[in-house]
Amino acid sequence: MTTVLNAVYEADFLGFSYGFREGRSQHQALDALWIGIHQKRVNWVLDADIRSFFDTIDHEWMMRFLEHRIADRRLLRLIRKWLTAGVVDKGSKFVLRVGTPQGAVISPLLANIHLHYVFDLWTHQWRSRSAEGDVIVVRYADDSVMGFETKSEALRFLEALRKRMAKFGLSLNEEKTRILEFGRYAAERRARRGQRRPETFDFLGFTHICAVTRTNPHFTIRRLTIASRMRATLKAIRHDLMKRRHAPISKTGAWLARVVQGYLNYHAVPGNLKRLGMYRAEVCRAWLHSLRRRSQRTRMTWDRFQRYVGRYIPKVRACHPHPNPRYAS
Repeated sequence: MTTVLNAVYEADFLGFSYGFREGRSQHQALDALWIGIHQKRVNWVLDADIRSFFDTIDHEWMMRFLEHRIADRRLLRLIRKWLTAGVVDKGSKFVLRVGTPQGAVISPLLANIHLHYVFDLWTHQWRSRSAEGDVIVVRYADDSVMGFETKSEALRFLEALRKRMAKFGLSLNEEKTRILEFGRYAAERRARRGQRRPETFDFLGFTHICAVTRTNPHFTIRRLTIASRMRATLKAIRHDLMKRRHAPISKTGAWLARVVQGYLNYHAVPGNLKRLGMYRAEVCRAWLHSLRRRSQRTRMTWDRFQRYVGRYIPKVRACHPHPNPRYAS
């Protein structure tokens, strides 16, 4: 069913939608945002967050949206049954009146269809008819970032977005939704007003920072792994290493190699390698600590440990190109 519906709706989805679509990834969304801020007149960024989106999707609106493209009543009836089937948690069944079942294979597609009508088409129309300056939009599932030329236009869009969401039973998380000054001239303008450097925002696992290049200084966006998430990942690794401290070193090393390489495969973007070097160093330190806790008699020497590090722990290398060549391709 998901394969069939994907084929139907892929022709309708707009270009700034990246989540859960074949041939599109988080890094394409990240690079599209990077390119948009660099090439358009973006001075203000709206970081919007929908409150508990997957848990608050209205079933009646969902079915009405599906009826725009799906005429087969049997298929629509089956989708409604999925929406209302409920979930079983710890032996108890809970009937769903709103929302999509978490973990269901069709839930990401249904969420995309819902936001296509609620957010994408409306935003595209607002940008074409109401905007006076440049506006960029990048959406990945329920996580979206918009860039505006003026603050007044960003505020006007945010107010309209609140009303749009309320119409369909959704709401913005006001604690996480914010408008911040960001872009090519943000640091200079804030310095003239005696303010600190521009605020940062998080998107798809990376903190976006206004920065300048080292050689031939000019504006760029530095993307760093979100510090709090990296600390949480390291804490989980330390916990697992202590549970595995009596396992054979070869098995623990092979496990760590997969964990570290998987982390690097996502986060090793240009400009983030120094932070990933810190991540790798902390993983090695945690592994050494767990090995030295194996026994009170023998201690793992530093030279011996370095041989294991060289054998099992991947080195930090860029796994993704600069946004310009990726976006051009």
